Amino acid sequence: MVSSRLRSLIRKEFIQIVRDPRTLGMTIAMPAVMLFMLGYAITNDVRNIDLAVFDQDQTPASRRLISGYQMADYFKLAYFVSSAEEIRQLIDNNSARAGLIIPPAYGRTLAAGQSAKVAFILDGSDPTVAGNALSAAVLIGQSQSTSVMMERFEKRGMSSSVVKPPIDVLTQVLYNPALVSANYMIPALIGQILQFLTSFLTATSIVRERERGTIEQLIVTPLRSWELIVGKLTPYVLISFMDTIEILVVGILLFRIPINGSVILLLFMSALFLVTTLGIGLLISTVANTQQEAMLTAMFTILPSIFLSGFFFPLAAMPKWLQVISYIIPLRYFLIIARGIVLKGVGFQALWPETIALTIFAVVVMSAAAMRFRKSLE
Repeated sequence: MVSSRLRSLIRKEFIQIVRDPRTLGMTIAMPAVMLFMLGYAITNDVRNIDLAVFDQDQTPASRRLISGYQMADYFKLAYFVSSAEEIRQLIDNNSARAGLIIPPAYGRTLAAGQSAKVAFILDGSDPTVAGNALSAAVLIGQSQSTSVMMERFEKRGMSSSVVKPPIDVLTQVLYNPALVSANYMIPALIGQILQFLTSFLTATSIVRERERGTIEQLIVTPLRSWELIVGKLTPYVLISFMDTIEILVVGILLFRIPINGSVILLLFMSALFLVTTLGIGLLISTVANTQQEAMLTAMFTILPSIFLSGFFFPLAAMPKWLQVISYIIPLRYFLIIARGIVLKGVGFQALWPETIALTIFAVVVMSAAAMRFRKSLE
């Protein structure tokens, strides 16, 4: 049974939250706003790269090659130029990100049955864009090459259906066949947004009580220290659960994210992760003396989580010493859990190592935060 003292404290916290419309509005609106902005902004899908073309051949063969690049979703034919230097200038001033140079004898070379060479220039200042564009350019070139080869065989009286490459690689992409970045990023945003909100709100709300002098009024009440902790954290647990459901609904409706696993399991794992993030916020509140200090300290804990959890960058690409540090980042484990449930549809049997790690973090962080909080009250 929940004691009347604890119920009164929880009711008081809800009233205080409702009386602060800016904070309440932030907790409700911010998840949707962050999901909308980050879901569209954080993507590795490269489309409509401005392409400049220098066609020195001006034949049906060269126009077909240009059409091949134009028809692909990766490139947008933006400029026809009259020199290679113009392509370089367009790339220098960021007007174009790629350039295609077709030599004068391109059509005659193909007609003679020989191999023709074209030049493709890329702006490598952004490695992500350049890498994806390079792969797309090579694939389009290979497709055009195959088409030309089939025409040659048909002209020689050979059926193109009997001409097969020596190696036939059959590919299959599991869980995310279209390789849509949003399907990979949205589940990760659940953990990132939850950590951001709970750490900031918990830390600042308790420090705000200290700044206003109302924490001393709570200390002299018959409330036990654990009741004070539970009463202060309960409203934020409920708000965080509401935010979790909000993120899932927006992700499904706006980004068409398929939820392949158990939503109940995802909510349970989110609750386990929330215990850790709320503990971090509570721990920050025992260290900080002002709300500004609490916010800066919370940011200091959030930034490593963004970069060392696998949220932005794959852990396997990091140096070994950074990979070791990443093991003390709770978000690392929750991202594996969220992506595993949402994308792969796996259950607890595949996620028990991460579940155990999160449980250990939750116990250690919340115990340390409770001890520090109790000391600060004495």
